[in-house]
Amino acid sequence: MLHSQMAGAEDNDGAFDFVVAKLRRGTEPPPHVHSREHEFMYLLSGEIRFYVEAEVFTVKSGECIFIPGGKRHGFLLTSEEAQNILLVTPGGFYDAFKTMSGPAARMVIPTDADVETYSTADLAETIKLFGQYGTRFLTPDEIRREMPEFPL
Repeated sequence: MLHSQMAGAEDNDGAFDFVVAKLRRGTEPPPHVHSREHEFMYLLSGEIRFYVEAEVFTVKSGECIFIPGGKRHGFLLTSEEAQNILLVTPGGFYDAFKTMSGPAARMVIPTDADVETYSTADLAETIKLFGQYGTRFLTPDEIRREMPEFPL
């Protein structure tokens, strides 16, 4: 993922995180649930299939989706790449991404095989870090039971 924080909790008294991101297929996070945050995503380009509990939504360029806190969800890119605007409220959640990320060498989505993604990383530290921000990754059994349409 390539992401830029346009405004964060320190800019707006904790109200929200405002992020612009570029993703490529295969860099999606595992299905998860936020205990505090609501997410609003506007898709600038590409197409993403969202799995929100037992429902499935396809969001295309120029469309948006709102995911209330407490809803189990995940998403998969159906296009090779996507670019979006993400608004997360309240603010502070994006600090987890800042903690686990490094600066981009250039404003292009990395494609190197050596680039670590959720699918290639040891998730133990990631699970621990995101847990500190109230986000929990779902187990395969939870995904099968609560998000039956999500492909495992």
